[in-house]
Amino acid sequence: MNQQNPQEPNPQQPGWGGPPMPPGHNGPPFQPLPPKKSRGKAIGLGCLGVVGLLVVVAVIATAAGGGGDESGGSGDVAPAASTAEGEQPATEAKPSDKAAGTGEAEKKKAKVVVFKVWGTAPAGALGPLDITYGSDSDSRQGKWKDGGFTATLPLNDDALYYTVTAQLQGSGDIHCSVTVDGHTEKAHAAGGYNLCHAQATAGLLGGWD
Repeated sequence: MNQQNPQEPNPQQPGWGGPPMPPGHNGPPFQPLPPKKSRGKAIGLGCLGVVGLLVVVAVIATAAGGGGDESGGSGDVAPAASTAEGEQPATEAKPSDKAAGTGEAEKKKAKVVVFKVWGTAPAGALGPLDITYGSDSDSRQGKWKDGGFTATLPLNDDALYYTVTAQLQGSGDIHCSVTVDGHTEKAHAAGGYNLCHAQATAGLLGGWD
């Protein structure tokens, strides 16, 4: 019978790391079971889940509240007003266009031909002055009144000339003129049945002579 050293641990005795090994067992020593998970970690993870759920609920509630404000109409009034105010300068910028249009209208209005006769012209046997005016395609009769005569016609760019003629009836002293696009032609007649004849002719390169 083998005697065991009291100093050496006996694997078959309890209290040395595990239950006693059966006789003749040559396997590895007893491996203790892994420790159980800490309850504190499980509790901490549960608390984090609750906090996360509360945050999600708060975000949903905030989004719902913001959507209600947008659909309520009170939040839409201010942007509409600002947009309207923002569009005002664009509508007020149109007077410059109107001014340009007015300038063009005045320019077109200025393009007229002016005919004038003035001076002293006593009436003769056939009456007062005999006045004719117009263009190469439009001739008209004028009337002497209160010592003068004035008439206007629209400027026709295709006209070859514009003219005015006044004939005295026995005596008098008169002047006549025709103005086309800023250019004026003048003439003079005195005594008898003389003619006062002024004519502006279209130039070959544009303008009036």
